[in-house]
Amino acid sequence: MTEELGRVDSAICNAFQGGFPVVERPFDPAAAALAEHGIDITGAELLERVQDLDERGVLSRFGALINAEEIGGTATLVATHAPEDSYEDHVEMVNAHPEVAHNYEREHPYLNMWFVLSVVDEGRVAEVLAEIEAETGEPTYNLPKQQEFHVGAKFPVSGPQTQAVDCSDAGPPVEPTDAQSLTPEELDLVLEIQGGLPITETPYADVAEAVDADTDWVVETIKRFEQEGKVRRVGAIPNHYALGYSENGMTVWDVPDDVVDEVGPAVAEFDFVTHCYERPRHEGVWPYNFFAMTHGRSEDESEARIQQVHDRMSEYWDVGGDDWDTLFSTRILKKTGIRLDDRAKANVASE
Repeated sequence: MTEELGRVDSAICNAFQGGFPVVERPFDPAAAALAEHGIDITGAELLERVQDLDERGVLSRFGALINAEEIGGTATLVATHAPEDSYEDHVEMVNAHPEVAHNYEREHPYLNMWFVLSVVDEGRVAEVLAEIEAETGEPTYNLPKQQEFHVGAKFPVSGPQTQAVDCSDAGPPVEPTDAQSLTPEELDLVLEIQGGLPITETPYADVAEAVDADTDWVVETIKRFEQEGKVRRVGAIPNHYALGYSENGMTVWDVPDDVVDEVGPAVAEFDFVTHCYERPRHEGVWPYNFFAMTHGRSEDESEARIQQVHDRMSEYWDVGGDDWDTLFSTRILKKTGIRLDDRAKANVASE
């Protein structure tokens, strides 16, 4: 797919994985910013190209990437074992739970199934896991996030524009609030944009019409959500498989507890590390407390990037051969995305 993109489309994918303008007519200032980097394009042409990239599956969506944890509810990573001779039965039982948002088969001699639970109430995690254990006859290992060092899944492609173009300062000034809950109007907005924005000349006005609100309010609220962390970024969210990132490696490390706080930010500096967390160990089964997700376009590139992480780790502690592993994804078993309907609704402020 990357060979088919061409010069301008590659530049768009690289430039606008974040930092897209949140203004009533965003494609004109976005095109102007791109022109400053040597890509001569009009707003109308940029709109047409983003529409085409979306239709071709190069983009998974266009719009605001919601930070689900800041909206309400909780999510956690869970590992389990599925016997080879009944693996598909386990997949069916686990995926039948609506709380399971993602599920991957990964290379590991025991923990060969990894899924994400998304729930309204944290207490529901234990209930769902108990149900899954009763159905499958296998234990589950809950690995909730203890520290987040980085989340920023960006996937550059070869092209003339390899740096991000940040237009997030465009538009009216807004002041963040310390409100933890959503208003009913904000709930309507979150549910409307969670799957992406309309790819039109006036996406925010179209959203405003859909939720029966003023365009200015939609623009200001999304910009404020960015500052408050409820929106991680606004831009063209790529389908990384379509861009050639076929190697998905979850590197895991048994980092000494006294250096985790130093190691986390250091590893997070790598632009190819898309997620970086501290998670709990499980004695006798899972010795690792540090996760760094890497993606590569080939096995060689992936291995080279993992080696870079290893070298960075070695600056802080003596990394032994048993202190780390890489679990490559071999199959996507479920990927519905973390739907925010129930979680956001439960976080609406009562009047």
